[in-house]
Amino acid sequence: MSFPSAREWLFSAKTFAAAMIALYIGLALELPRPYWAMATVYIVSNPFVGATRSKALYRALGTMIGAAGAVLIVPPFVESPFLFSVIVALWTGTLLYLSMFDRSARSYVFLLAGYTLPLIALPAVTNPTTVFDLAITRTEEILLGIVVASIVGSAVFPSRLAPTLIERTDAWFRDAAFYACETLSGHIAGASISAARQRLAVTVNGLEFLLSQLTYDHTRPDIIRRARALQGRMQIFLPLISSMADPLIELIDKHGAHPEGLERLLKDVAAWVGSPMPGAQKNAEDERAPDALRERIQAMRPSVEALASADGALLSNALWRLGQVIDVWQDIRALRAAILNETSEWRPHFRHWRLGGTARFFDRGMMLFSTGVAVSAIIVACALWIESGWNDGAGAVTLAAVACCFFAALDEPAPQVFTFFLATCMSVVLAGLYVFAVLPHVHDFPMLVLIFSVPFLIIGTLIPQPRFTLVTMLTAVNTATFISIQSAYEANFFVFINSNLAGVAGLLFAFIWTRMTRPFGAELAAARLTRSAWADIVVSASAAEVIQDQRDLYARMLDRLMQLLPRHAATDSHRHPSIESFRDFRVALNALDLRRTRRKLPAELQTSVDAVLDALRRYFELCIARRTRQPVPVELIRSIDATSAQVTSRAITQSQDVVAEKWLRDTLHALVGMRLSLHPPATQTQPGTANGAPREEPA
Repeated sequence: MSFPSAREWLFSAKTFAAAMIALYIGLALELPRPYWAMATVYIVSNPFVGATRSKALYRALGTMIGAAGAVLIVPPFVESPFLFSVIVALWTGTLLYLSMFDRSARSYVFLLAGYTLPLIALPAVTNPTTVFDLAITRTEEILLGIVVASIVGSAVFPSRLAPTLIERTDAWFRDAAFYACETLSGHIAGASISAARQRLAVTVNGLEFLLSQLTYDHTRPDIIRRARALQGRMQIFLPLISSMADPLIELIDKHGAHPEGLERLLKDVAAWVGSPMPGAQKNAEDERAPDALRERIQAMRPSVEALASADGALLSNALWRLGQVIDVWQDIRALRAAILNETSEWRPHFRHWRLGGTARFFDRGMMLFSTGVAVSAIIVACALWIESGWNDGAGAVTLAAVACCFFAALDEPAPQVFTFFLATCMSVVLAGLYVFAVLPHVHDFPMLVLIFSVPFLIIGTLIPQPRFTLVTMLTAVNTATFISIQSAYEANFFVFINSNLAGVAGLLFAFIWTRMTRPFGAELAAARLTRSAWADIVVSASAAEVIQDQRDLYARMLDRLMQLLPRHAATDSHRHPSIESFRDFRVALNALDLRRTRRKLPAELQTSVDAVLDALRRYFELCIARRTRQPVPVELIRSIDATSAQVTSRAITQSQDVVAEKWLRDTLHALVGMRLSLHPPATQTQPGTANGAPREEPA
């Protein structure tokens, strides 16, 4: 068991102090529910001042939007309970859906506005004339907690996000170095490799939210640009290094014939990738080492005549990929050093036409379904409340709405909803002990602070730890809310039990409803993402399909790949879906490359390339129609081989034309890469054939 660190104790002390200050001011101002100011402090506080500021701003905006919506909706529809329930549910669902389109901290505005309306509107149903006062006071209480949390977080030993960005990414660098070294050794399968692949994707996905908070941390704009460039290259590195595995396995393990010095080169690249990251002092060796590796790659590059053999084509493809890997890794090292040293000096080495896309992939079908579950939960909960006539049933509906919104974006929300339920049960017990056993003996505010200090300080130390964040934050917030501190002590056991058990009942309903309506897990999401990837391959291979911006298409496919990888479990199989996902991604990119180089080729080669793309399109249309991966047709492999032979022959006859040779070699790289992705080499874990097609040598 590890004890809280000094940083975690400091965060807990700051948060508790801010909560007590907010509670004191709320009591002094005679706000009707000053405990909401205290609870808000625990909601918005974060160990980093930038994250606290951003969440505070977005919570303020979301609260005001939700409160305004409640004021507009309650008076005209309160006399029609079922219609009112539907309108509340649709409001919440619409804003929940919008929040899913933004993966930055800004999504909190929509999410909070969505469930703030039922928090204000439903309790006001029995007395609609009070809805305006309720909305105003609720906004005041929350704004009070926000302001106090922001001031304390910024003034008392503020912790900046920017310096910790390096700490957050260091684990990624270690996993990336391990993954690259294994790939350069020809290893693509194994539980440890698969687990590293998942962690790399999870870290990259999490950076987007972190970087959105940097602007609130007084971080210089140039450092933010460097951080975003680093994230982009971290995202590119994973599929790029994986693209080298198949040609290396085919060249070294299967053929056994490769130029002298290739294995030494691969070991030296692996050693450089695994070397320590540059520190504060600039080291000239950081520039010399990759330049020397590039020179060795250039010296080993096969001649045009050598491309006619399978070994020559594979070697050219592997060396081309290796050069790109070196460029990207050098950029990653340089960007890390630029952020660490807060300098803007860095020169990109990886320059590619695909860079610069901003599109993201969203599974709108799953988003709509998740939203529909939340909407239906609110409607059904309201119907049960109305039919039962339970006066405190509004509390059940509101917490059910909050739980469904909180976890709607997860593949398996039910376990998290159940955690919410357990945390709330703990809070009810803790609040009951305070209300009926402790508070009767409290006569002034200093004593109140004293009795709150022990449990809240301990809980606060656990909030920064990811595995405890959800439970401890909910416990702190719910306990503060359920105790319901007022300016004068007033406690009624039956009122306490009735009102607080309503929230528990609502969360239990949310858990049961979520379990019933979303019994499937990540498997369904992964299958949908895979079929969507196939659809983009069809688009990439369709010559008649006009692609407005290939960079955005590439960015969307890469974003989808990063979403897909964490949904696959670790495995030892080299034909595992996570590895197949990389190959699908490479097939699409190679198809785009063929479309790009096709325009520079002679007419007869254009016809052959069109035949390859058409066969590729038909194959993946078949996969989509049958909703499962099909064996790769032998005709498609033969078409790729025949076109590769034609391209090689033309390259030999035009070897004196440097420009023509470049386009022909790029075309050959795309064809070889596509063939290996569709028909990967057999390994010891999967002997014989692959995808049901007989093995043939790549041309």
